[in-house]
Amino acid sequence: MATDPHDLLDLVKDEATLLAFVNALRLDRIEEDEKERPSPSSPYGPGANGWENRTIEAFLGAASAWAESTNFGLTQGLDPSNSWKRFAVFLYCGKIYE
Repeated sequence: MATDPHDLLDLVKDEATLLAFVNALRLDRIEEDEKERPSPSSPYGPGANGWENRTIEAFLGAASAWAESTNFGLTQGLDPSNSWKRFAVFLYCGKIYE
């Protein structure tokens, strides 16, 4: 099974696959912190694993901004009946959305 959070997004369909995604996202953040410790990236760009938002405030703000601007992904073609995946994308956008 894939461990990259982005790769797991398409697999999210229920509680178990959402939790697998969340765990991968958590491990991705831990890995980025370990990579950044010896040689930090610029604070004006993403970190080593692509994290744009490094604080919980920034993470939640980005996720919320994405949800508001895309109607929780509906304008991007996310299936309205798969709320598990829509929530996973919400969390993933906390990582990447600026």
